[in-house]
Amino acid sequence: MTRLGPAAPASPPRRPEEIGIVHLGLGAFHRAHQAVFTEDAMRASGRWDWGIVGVTQRSDRVLRQLAPQENLYTVVERGEGAAAPRVVGALRGVLNGNAEPESVLDWLARPSVRVVTLTVTEKGYRHDAASGELDLTDPEVAADLTGRTPKTVVGQLVGGLRRRMTGGGGPITLVCCDNLPSNGRFLHRLVTRFCAAAGLAEVSDWIERNVRFPSTMVDRIVPPTTEADIAEVAGELGYTDEGLVVAEPFAQWVIEDDFAAGRPAWERAGAVLTSDVEAWERLKLRVLNGSHSLLAYFGLLAGHAHIADAVADPVLRTACEAMIADDVLPVLRPPAGVDVLGYRQTTLTRFANRALRHTTAQVAMDGSQKLGPRLLTTVADARAAGHTPRWIPWVLAAWMRHVLDPRDATGKPVELRDPLAAELTSAAAGARSPREQAARLLGMRRVFPGDLDPVLAERVLTAHETLATGDLRAALKDNAF
Repeated sequence: MTRLGPAAPASPPRRPEEIGIVHLGLGAFHRAHQAVFTEDAMRASGRWDWGIVGVTQRSDRVLRQLAPQENLYTVVERGEGAAAPRVVGALRGVLNGNAEPESVLDWLARPSVRVVTLTVTEKGYRHDAASGELDLTDPEVAADLTGRTPKTVVGQLVGGLRRRMTGGGGPITLVCCDNLPSNGRFLHRLVTRFCAAAGLAEVSDWIERNVRFPSTMVDRIVPPTTEADIAEVAGELGYTDEGLVVAEPFAQWVIEDDFAAGRPAWERAGAVLTSDVEAWERLKLRVLNGSHSLLAYFGLLAGHAHIADAVADPVLRTACEAMIADDVLPVLRPPAGVDVLGYRQTTLTRFANRALRHTTAQVAMDGSQKLGPRLLTTVADARAAGHTPRWIPWVLAAWMRHVLDPRDATGKPVELRDPLAAELTSAAAGARSPREQAARLLGMRRVFPGDLDPVLAERVLTAHETLATGDLRAALKDNAF
C-alpha cells in the first residue's frame, strides 16, 4: 500500500515556508495538539513563517516514522463529534536530540526561530519533584555541567540560548506545555539554576533581558498509536501512515500572552490567550489529571485495563466524583465563571470515550513525578485551610501498591516504569509490614514534602494496610460513609 507523502490526496494544500518554532519532545501529544493549533493559526492568519522543527529526546523512532513521509502525518479523532481525518504539514523537520546535539543548539540559535515549545513530560526536566528545583545530582545534568555538548532538556536550552546570545539571534520565548504548576516560572527557575551551577552569569543576564517564559495549560487525550490503529486507518484512507496520531475531539490550550519576539495567531485557532493561566492550570491538574491518576491506580487494582473501563465502574466513579467534591473543590481557586462540578462531569465523560483505548498502565507511569502537581498541592492547600483530604490518601496508597507490587490489569507482574524506580524499591526493601512499607515511601523527600500533614500520613498508612490485605471496592464503599 502507498505510504503517506506529499502526493497523497489528503495532504495539506500549503505548508510553512519558514521555520519559526523548535519543539523539544516530539511525541504524539505535540503532533495532535500544538502542531495542529499552529497549522490552523497559520492558515487563519495567512502567515506561513511558523513551521516547526521537532527534536526527539530519547530515540529516533519518530524520525524513522516521519522522514519517509516528508514529516507529514494524519490526526484521527475518535469519539462523539469527531472531525474527518486530516493530514498535518506544520512539521518541517525532525532531529534526534541524542545523536545530533550540536544541530539542536544551532536551531535554537537561529534568528528565524522565535519560539521554543516543550512537551518532554514531567521527568524530562530532571528536577526534584518535591522541591521543584533542578536535580544537580542527576548524572546527565552533571555531565552537561562539565561542558559537553548538552543532552538534557535544560542543558540544551541554556546551550542554545548561549549560542544565540553570542551569535546575535535576538529575543526568544520558551513555552513549557507540560503538566506542571506555573510551568513557565518552573522552566525559568531551572534554566536560571543551570546557569548559576555552570558559572554562566553573562548568559543568565542576557536571558533575563531577552527571553520570556509564559505559562500554559494544555489539554487533549492522546493515547499511544497501535498497529491496529495504523491498519484500520490504512483500510479507510488507502495509504499507510507510520506516524499516525489518534486523539479525542476535545482540545484546549490556554497561554499566558507574554512573548519576546512574536508568536503564531493561536487565538485564531481556538487557543485562549490570557494574563492569568494559573487558575486554568490548577483546575486541570487537580480535577482532570488528579482524576486520571485515581482511575489509573484504582483501575489497575480492580483489573481494568483501560481508563474508560475504570470510569464505568460505579465504585471507582463514585470515588472519583467524591474526591473532586470533598477534597479538591473546597480549596480550589478556579477560573472566573467556571463551574467546577460541570467541569468534573465533562472530564468524566471524556474519560468514558471507549474509542480511545487509553490504558490505565500508561497513565500510571512516572507516578513519583505526578503526585505533587496532581494531588499533593491539594493536600498542602487543605492543610493551610485546616482540614485533611478524605480520598487522596487512598489514591496515594494505591500508588504505593503499584510501586511495591507492579502488575498489569490481569494481575501479571510488570516492570515499574518510574524514573525513581530503583530508589522507591530500595526505600521499601526490608520493611516488615505494609504499614512500614508505606511509612518508608512517605519518607522519600524526592516525592513527599517533609512537613506532610501527620493526619493525612496516618490515613495513608491505614489505607495502604487495607489495600495490601483487603478488597479495594469494599474499602472505597466504607470510606464513602
